[in-house]
Amino acid sequence: MPGFGDIVQKAFYLGVGLASYAGEKAGGKLAELRSQVQKLADEMVAKGEMNTEEARRFVEDMMKQAQQAPVPTENSEKTTSSEPRRIEILEEDEEPTIKETSPENVDNLRDQVLKLQEELRKLQRDQ
Repeated sequence: MPGFGDIVQKAFYLGVGLASYAGEKAGGKLAELRSQVQKLADEMVAKGEMNTEEARRFVEDMMKQAQQAPVPTENSEKTTSSEPRRIEILEEDEEPTIKETSPENVDNLRDQVLKLQEELRKLQRDQ
């Protein structure tokens, strides 16, 4: 039977994997958005509605807005709880149990999650 450390390690790897996947998806969406905004700006320049300098600023402003604004999702309105949802990873033959954790252990895990979130934000800003 795996110990609490194994479960924490699996949860950590799951979180890192999800964060990496989300970063890749966001990067792809931003590249697609940049392409669409650039096409729109090029069309407006061709029609004489703006000059090339205005088009360049338009594209930069739109990309800044896209990177700063959170995208609303279907679940964003429903999740108003301040408590995180508990996740339990089970082995095939293992029965679910309620495990007690010490407050120090929870605080350590919370600190690790906060550090990882900050690192993810830094990586997303650098892209």
